[in-house]
Amino acid sequence: MIPTRYPEYLIAAMIIILAPGPSVLFVIARAIAWGRATAVLTVLGNVSGSFVLSSLVALGIGPILQKYHLAYVAVQWGGGLYLIYLGIDAIRKRAIHASDMTNQGPVGPSPLASIRDGFWVGVLNPKAIVFFAAVLPQFVDINGDAVTRQLLFLGLTFCVLAFLSDGMWGLLAGTARTWLASSSNRLERLRAFGGTIMIVLGVAVLISAVVGS
Repeated sequence: MIPTRYPEYLIAAMIIILAPGPSVLFVIARAIAWGRATAVLTVLGNVSGSFVLSSLVALGIGPILQKYHLAYVAVQWGGGLYLIYLGIDAIRKRAIHASDMTNQGPVGPSPLASIRDGFWVGVLNPKAIVFFAAVLPQFVDINGDAVTRQLLFLGLTFCVLAFLSDGMWGLLAGTARTWLASSSNRLERLRAFGGTIMIVLGVAVLISAVVGS
Protein backbone atom coordinates (compact mmCIF):
# COMPACT_ATOMS: atom_id res chain seq x y z
CA MET A 1 0.00 0.00 0.00
CA ILE A 2 3.00 2.31 0.50
CA PRO A 3 4.37 3.37 -2.93
CA THR A 4 8.10 3.11 -3.60
CA ARG A 5 8.30 6.89 -4.28
CA TYR A 6 6.71 7.78 -0.95
CA PRO A 7 9.69 9.89 0.29
CA GLU A 8 9.54 11.98 -2.91
CA TYR A 9 5.79 12.35 -2.44
CA LEU A 10 6.29 13.75 1.07
CA ILE A 11 8.52 16.48 -0.38
CA ALA A 12 6.04 17.36 -3.15
CA ALA A 13 3.14 17.38 -0.70
CA MET A 14 4.93 19.73 1.68
CA ILE A 15 5.80 22.11 -1.16
CA ILE A 16 2.17 22.46 -2.24
CA ILE A 17 0.91 22.59 1.36
CA LEU A 18 3.33 25.35 2.36
CA ALA A 19 2.36 27.49 -0.65
CA PRO A 20 -0.31 29.92 0.65
CA GLY A 21 -3.37 28.91 -1.36
CA PRO A 22 -7.13 29.31 -0.68
CA SER A 23 -7.16 27.13 2.44
CA VAL A 24 -4.15 28.80 4.06
CA LEU A 25 -5.49 32.27 3.28
CA PHE A 26 -8.86 31.35 4.76
CA VAL A 27 -7.21 30.10 7.95
CA ILE A 28 -5.04 33.22 8.20
CA ALA A 29 -8.11 35.42 7.70
CA ARG A 30 -9.89 33.63 10.55
CA ALA A 31 -6.82 33.92 12.77
CA ILE A 32 -6.46 37.64 12.11
CA ALA A 33 -10.13 38.31 12.79
CA TRP A 34 -10.92 35.92 15.66
CA GLY A 35 -7.77 34.33 17.03
CA ARG A 36 -6.00 31.00 17.20
CA ALA A 37 -8.81 28.75 18.48
CA THR A 38 -11.10 29.65 15.58
CA ALA A 39 -8.21 29.18 13.15
CA VAL A 40 -7.35 25.67 14.42
CA LEU A 41 -10.99 24.56 14.30
CA THR A 42 -11.16 25.89 10.75
CA VAL A 43 -8.09 23.80 9.88
CA LEU A 44 -9.77 20.69 11.34
CA GLY A 45 -12.77 21.21 9.11
CA ASN A 46 -10.54 22.02 6.17
CA VAL A 47 -8.53 18.80 6.28
CA SER A 48 -11.74 16.80 6.79
CA GLY A 49 -13.04 18.27 3.54
CA SER A 50 -9.73 17.55 1.84
CA PHE A 51 -9.85 13.90 2.91
CA VAL A 52 -13.38 13.51 1.54
CA LEU A 53 -12.16 15.06 -1.70
CA SER A 54 -9.07 12.84 -1.91
CA SER A 55 -11.19 9.74 -1.25
CA LEU A 56 -13.62 10.63 -4.03
CA VAL A 57 -10.76 11.25 -6.44
CA ALA A 58 -9.05 7.98 -5.46
CA LEU A 59 -12.21 5.91 -5.88
CA GLY A 60 -13.04 7.63 -9.15
CA ILE A 61 -9.73 7.76 -10.98
CA GLY A 62 -7.81 4.90 -9.35
CA PRO A 63 -9.23 2.10 -11.54
CA ILE A 64 -9.07 4.33 -14.65
CA LEU A 65 -5.41 5.24 -14.17
CA GLN A 66 -4.52 1.59 -13.62
CA LYS A 67 -6.09 0.55 -16.94
CA TYR A 68 -5.49 3.47 -19.29
CA HIS A 69 -2.09 5.15 -19.65
CA LEU A 70 -3.56 7.87 -21.88
CA ALA A 71 -5.86 8.94 -19.04
CA TYR A 72 -2.85 9.12 -16.73
CA VAL A 73 -1.00 11.45 -19.14
CA ALA A 74 -4.13 13.57 -19.75
CA VAL A 75 -4.57 14.07 -16.01
CA GLN A 76 -0.95 15.19 -15.71
CA TRP A 77 -1.24 17.75 -18.52
CA GLY A 78 -4.59 19.07 -17.35
CA GLY A 79 -3.45 19.37 -13.77
CA GLY A 80 -0.14 21.02 -14.64
CA LEU A 81 -1.77 23.65 -16.85
CA TYR A 82 -4.45 24.36 -14.25
CA LEU A 83 -1.86 24.79 -11.49
CA ILE A 84 -0.07 27.36 -13.66
CA TYR A 85 -3.39 29.15 -14.25
CA LEU A 86 -4.14 29.21 -10.51
CA GLY A 87 -0.70 30.63 -9.79
CA ILE A 88 -1.05 33.41 -12.35
CA ASP A 89 -4.54 34.21 -11.10
CA ALA A 90 -3.29 34.37 -7.49
CA ILE A 91 -0.58 36.86 -8.45
CA ARG A 92 -2.96 39.00 -10.52
CA LYS A 93 -5.58 39.16 -7.75
CA ARG A 94 -3.26 39.37 -4.75
CA ALA A 95 -4.55 42.82 -3.73
CA ILE A 96 -8.18 41.64 -3.75
CA HIS A 97 -7.29 38.56 -1.70
CA ALA A 98 -5.39 40.69 0.84
CA SER A 99 -8.42 42.94 1.27
CA ASP A 100 -10.75 39.96 1.76
CA MET A 101 -8.50 38.55 4.47
CA THR A 102 -8.99 41.58 6.71
CA ASN A 103 -12.66 42.15 5.92
CA GLN A 104 -14.28 40.02 8.63
CA GLY A 105 -17.22 40.61 10.93
CA PRO A 106 -16.82 41.61 14.61
CA VAL A 107 -18.36 38.42 16.06
CA GLY A 108 -16.57 35.11 15.56
CA PRO A 109 -18.31 31.91 14.45
CA SER A 110 -19.17 29.08 16.84
CA PRO A 111 -16.82 26.05 16.99
CA LEU A 112 -19.22 23.97 14.88
CA ALA A 113 -19.56 26.77 12.33
CA SER A 114 -15.76 27.10 12.14
CA ILE A 115 -15.40 23.39 11.37
CA ARG A 116 -18.26 23.53 8.86
CA ASP A 117 -16.87 26.56 7.04
CA GLY A 118 -13.41 25.01 6.93
CA PHE A 119 -14.87 21.78 5.54
CA TRP A 120 -16.46 23.50 2.56
CA VAL A 121 -13.31 25.47 1.79
CA GLY A 122 -11.34 22.22 1.88
CA VAL A 123 -13.68 20.16 -0.26
CA LEU A 124 -13.97 22.93 -2.88
CA ASN A 125 -10.29 23.98 -2.86
CA PRO A 126 -9.10 24.01 -6.51
CA LYS A 127 -5.46 23.59 -5.48
CA ALA A 128 -6.33 20.41 -3.57
CA ILE A 129 -8.48 19.10 -6.43
CA VAL A 130 -5.61 19.50 -8.88
CA PHE A 131 -3.09 17.98 -6.48
CA PHE A 132 -5.18 14.89 -5.76
CA ALA A 133 -6.15 14.39 -9.41
CA ALA A 134 -2.89 15.22 -11.18
CA VAL A 135 0.11 15.38 -8.87
CA LEU A 136 -0.65 12.59 -6.41
CA PRO A 137 -1.09 9.81 -9.05
CA GLN A 138 2.49 10.34 -10.27
CA PHE A 139 3.77 8.76 -7.05
CA VAL A 140 1.64 5.63 -7.30
CA ASP A 141 3.11 2.31 -8.44
CA ILE A 142 0.85 2.29 -11.47
CA ASN A 143 1.86 -1.20 -12.61
CA GLY A 144 1.30 -2.73 -9.21
CA ASP A 145 -1.78 -3.76 -7.33
CA ALA A 146 -4.04 -1.70 -5.08
CA VAL A 147 -3.72 1.61 -6.93
CA THR A 148 -6.88 2.91 -5.27
CA ARG A 149 -5.57 1.98 -1.81
CA GLN A 150 -2.29 3.71 -2.59
CA LEU A 151 -4.19 6.85 -3.59
CA LEU A 152 -6.23 6.75 -0.38
CA PHE A 153 -3.07 6.34 1.71
CA LEU A 154 -1.33 9.23 -0.05
CA GLY A 155 -4.43 11.38 0.37
CA LEU A 156 -4.54 10.64 4.10
CA THR A 157 -0.85 11.50 4.37
CA PHE A 158 -1.50 14.83 2.66
CA CYS A 159 -4.31 15.65 5.09
CA VAL A 160 -2.18 14.89 8.16
CA LEU A 161 0.64 17.07 6.85
CA ALA A 162 -1.85 19.81 5.95
CA PHE A 163 -3.33 19.79 9.45
CA LEU A 164 0.10 20.27 11.00
CA SER A 165 1.19 22.94 8.52
CA ASP A 166 -2.08 24.90 8.27
CA GLY A 167 -2.52 24.66 12.02
CA MET A 168 0.90 26.28 12.43
CA TRP A 169 -0.14 29.03 9.98
CA GLY A 170 -3.23 29.63 12.10
CA LEU A 171 -1.30 29.75 15.37
CA LEU A 172 1.34 32.10 13.97
CA ALA A 173 -1.22 34.38 12.32
CA GLY A 174 -3.31 34.42 15.49
CA THR A 175 -0.25 35.43 17.50
CA ALA A 176 0.83 38.10 15.00
CA ARG A 177 -2.69 39.18 14.01
CA THR A 178 -2.11 42.91 14.64
CA TRP A 179 1.16 42.94 12.69
CA LEU A 180 -0.37 41.13 9.67
CA ALA A 181 -3.56 43.19 9.55
CA SER A 182 -1.68 46.48 9.76
CA SER A 183 -0.20 46.18 6.25
CA SER A 184 -1.96 44.86 3.16
CA ASN A 185 1.44 44.71 1.41
CA ARG A 186 2.49 41.84 3.66
CA LEU A 187 -0.61 39.86 2.73
CA GLU A 188 -0.15 40.67 -0.96
CA ARG A 189 3.41 39.38 -0.89
CA LEU A 190 2.22 36.23 0.85
CA ARG A 191 -0.35 35.59 -1.88
CA ALA A 192 2.14 36.34 -4.65
CA PHE A 193 4.59 33.87 -3.13
CA GLY A 194 1.92 31.17 -3.07
CA GLY A 195 1.05 31.87 -6.71
CA THR A 196 4.70 31.57 -7.74
CA ILE A 197 5.02 28.20 -6.00
CA MET A 198 1.92 26.90 -7.80
CA ILE A 199 3.34 27.98 -11.17
CA VAL A 200 6.64 26.22 -10.45
CA LEU A 201 4.84 23.05 -9.39
CA GLY A 202 2.63 23.18 -12.51
CA VAL A 203 5.71 23.42 -14.74
CA ALA A 204 7.26 20.49 -12.87
CA VAL A 205 4.13 18.40 -13.53
CA LEU A 206 4.28 19.20 -17.26
CA ILE A 207 7.98 18.29 -17.42
CA SER A 208 7.22 14.99 -15.68
CA ALA A 209 4.45 14.30 -18.21
CA VAL A 210 6.79 14.93 -21.16
CA VAL A 211 9.62 12.83 -19.74
CA GLY A 212 7.30 9.97 -18.81
CA SER A 213 5.47 9.78 -22.17
